[in-house]
Amino acid sequence: MKKHQNQINDLVAYKNALLIDPATKLNIAGGILVENTKIVDVGSHLSGTNIPSHADIVDCFGAYLAPGLVDIRAHLGEPGEEHKETLDSASQAAVAGGITSLVCLPNTNPVIDDMSVVDFVARRARKLGLAKVYPYGAVTKSLSGKEIAELGLLAKAGAVAFTDGFESISNAHLMMQALLYADTFDLLICQHPQEPALVSGGDMNAGDTASRLGLAGIPKQAEVIIVERDIRLLESTGGRIHFSNLSTLESVDAVRQAKNRGLQVTCDTAPPYFALNQLAIGDYRTYAKLSPPLRDETDRQAIVEGLIDGTIDCIASDHRPQDEESKRLPFSQAAVGGVGLETLLPISLELFHNAHLELIDVINLLTYSPASIMNLPAGRLEKGMPADFVLFDPLQGWKINDQNLCSKSKNTPFDGRPVQGVVLRTVVDGRAVFNIETNNN
Repeated sequence: MKKHQNQINDLVAYKNALLIDPATKLNIAGGILVENTKIVDVGSHLSGTNIPSHADIVDCFGAYLAPGLVDIRAHLGEPGEEHKETLDSASQAAVAGGITSLVCLPNTNPVIDDMSVVDFVARRARKLGLAKVYPYGAVTKSLSGKEIAELGLLAKAGAVAFTDGFESISNAHLMMQALLYADTFDLLICQHPQEPALVSGGDMNAGDTASRLGLAGIPKQAEVIIVERDIRLLESTGGRIHFSNLSTLESVDAVRQAKNRGLQVTCDTAPPYFALNQLAIGDYRTYAKLSPPLRDETDRQAIVEGLIDGTIDCIASDHRPQDEESKRLPFSQAAVGGVGLETLLPISLELFHNAHLELIDVINLLTYSPASIMNLPAGRLEKGMPADFVLFDPLQGWKINDQNLCSKSKNTPFDGRPVQGVVLRTVVDGRAVFNIETNNN
């Protein structure tokens, strides 16, 4: 691939690409023309003779060019947990993974329940100039689950949606209040569905494997109880709700039925829940200790089916960095969570390689669909849109090595896994912020 410094010329043409854009159903050979920060033309007509003579040219040599990935669930560490991750290291990892837009969780210190913290995250991300970062606002003050935060003011400050992040909003009355408030101002409430009383003290999915390993189990009911409860609340309040990290057959069925009743319910899952099951824990492998826990094979297959039939709307990384000291402990004492920014695309592409979904449908789960849920200016290759896109080879193989990840923490549950799908270049606002040729030198 020819190297170019995009700053030298305001006009850059990417030619000989396979364009894939779920928003417009574009799936053709062609090119894209970028001027400054915007897409000014896209299509099959952008061949050598139709490209302006004064444009810089990037030959894509038949690689796929898609909208930049949109990750709607990532913990970026800063402020407060910079020893695990910083906005800089997370942004570097994101663009290496083809992610151009990130929605960051409010579980920081201080919590994103105040306009000043929303502003800090946004300003810091803009200064870095890598992936675009959009903050969630907390639903409750200090994530305490006791008092609703100033959702309206947080939205005005730039919060794109509201969640208590890793914490489930377990108080039914408070959740109803939040849904009513959100409906009034057309805001989106996102829920991490886990009944705290059933999760507390648990280590992994309840069942025979947990018993064999002598670990405390977390029952599937912990998830579906909250999903079903919140669907019932939504029926009475109106508005919208989004469930994060679905991992069980019962939860997928509950959301499917809610959608069939016309309720405004959306949901996501993360790669571990369709690519791994509880056997990945092996002999107490703490990198596979996640929240929710890895489930059994029946649940994994149900998540795949939910992605196939559209019940599950999108895939998020659920990036949750943990330092080595917090993972290299006995399983019951180890922290939960795994990094996922750089593995989001290749693990998701397994749905294509295993013939579960067409390539354009996998890309939709990672781009247009999450951008639409969060109402972000992203996920489309259209004239006038920001020039945020990724160039990738879905067939090139590699093996995930935790030590080669850009993330400051290395706790991936996919360490050692052979995958297919390599990001060649990531472009944000017309600038090449990641180039595999440059980064491998």
